[in-house]
Amino acid sequence: MNIQPVILSGGSGTRLWPMSREHYPKQLLSLVGDKTMLQATVRRLDGLEAIMGGQGKMLDPVVVCNEEHRFLVAEQLRQIGSKAAAIILEPAGRNTAPALTLAALSVADDPVLLVMPADHVIQDHDAFLAAVAQGVALAGQGCLATFGIVPGRAETGYGYIRQGSATDVPDAPQARHVAAFVEKPDAATAAQYCASGQYLWNSGIFMMHASVWLRELSKFRPDMVQACEAAWQCGKRDYDFFRVDKAAFLACPSDSIDYAVMEKLASSDAAHDGGRAAVIPLDAGWSDVGAWAALWDVSDKDEAGNVVKGDVYAHETRNALLLAEHRFLACVGLDDVIVIETPDAVMVAHQNRAQDVKHIVAHLKGNQRSEYLAHRKVFRPWGNYDSIDNGERFQVKRIVVNPGGTLSLQMHHHRAEHWIVVRGTARVTRGEEVFLLTENQSTYIPIGVSHRLENPGAIPLELIEVQSGSYLGEDDIVRFEDTYGRS
Repeated sequence: MNIQPVILSGGSGTRLWPMSREHYPKQLLSLVGDKTMLQATVRRLDGLEAIMGGQGKMLDPVVVCNEEHRFLVAEQLRQIGSKAAAIILEPAGRNTAPALTLAALSVADDPVLLVMPADHVIQDHDAFLAAVAQGVALAGQGCLATFGIVPGRAETGYGYIRQGSATDVPDAPQARHVAAFVEKPDAATAAQYCASGQYLWNSGIFMMHASVWLRELSKFRPDMVQACEAAWQCGKRDYDFFRVDKAAFLACPSDSIDYAVMEKLASSDAAHDGGRAAVIPLDAGWSDVGAWAALWDVSDKDEAGNVVKGDVYAHETRNALLLAEHRFLACVGLDDVIVIETPDAVMVAHQNRAQDVKHIVAHLKGNQRSEYLAHRKVFRPWGNYDSIDNGERFQVKRIVVNPGGTLSLQMHHHRAEHWIVVRGTARVTRGEEVFLLTENQSTYIPIGVSHRLENPGAIPLELIEVQSGSYLGEDDIVRFEDTYGRS
């Protein structure tokens, strides 16, 4: 039985601002451990084949992501030596049910799909693999399985699953039929759920055969299946990616896996019609890291209960989350606070108001400020740039070009550029000229002259770019030719 990981990487993680931003969301960040959340999700299944005793083969993952993140996702997979079976690009988010449908349409030979959001933390690797092995057994019997988190507290921020009777699958002894999916409760109701022992948190992790998902979705949401099939059939391969048809996909209804199918299968009528929903209890140190307080919960703490990362000094401070990316951060005499420092923003909040960070993002959007969208350091398929200074009619950037990286052949109507090489070797195209620059050498690109920057070397190319002119926006780029299909 082949197992096909499907990693859903379309979230924006706005409640983890200022580190998580629309163009660089939380699943691409290293919030817990050395790996990013996406990379940890890919590695989460290491060892599953051994547990299954050779009864299942692990396939390369299918990743579904926003097209804006495609090169970041591909690079993070490359860093951990993982090859994707497909990286499917969504032109816009349509929730998890259409994303899973695209993945189901992409696979051959009807494998068991293991559907995992890319932004979860699971601390007990062995417990997770043991639960997944039970999920394989359930999927083999035609079930649509989900994983319910054993609640550690009365939580109002999660949906719940009410467990029914035991299933009749011998290799899934903990599995129960799904009696009902329940919306996020108030505090009193959540306390009752936890006390009863019948309820689990809804994790958003699922397992089923691809054919079973498509069959059940066709019963309940044939319009969604038709839209996804049209988007897939009219899509096209774009280098390492598969780009679905934009118009067809934008016409697809937006819905979650839970609402579209799983909740409907919890009714007896639906179950008698062939579909069966089952839930496996999972007690593995799970968190969706939905807010900064959740990150504090799952992180290692010092003797004062503080979670500290970066250049931080904490004096008479307890139970705080203190993260510094760019500058020295000092905190004196404060308890239960969250302080997040990045190169272009600082966020300070009380632990019990962590959910309200979303109001900051709404304010930034409403005032058309760029801080909700991107960091000061912006990643590109060829490397990155960091806007280290700017003023009237000038901007200074630090540019890093990866070995073999090539910027587009481009021109600017309103700005000139001065390039100074700090490290490495640059191949420069300027009009009809092509020449090399090495450390401490520089060149000038006049307004209106076509130009290109390349790194032909084996180490990263680092340079300082000084822009000057009447308009310095990123939209003043006319691309004539681009290695990455952006022209």
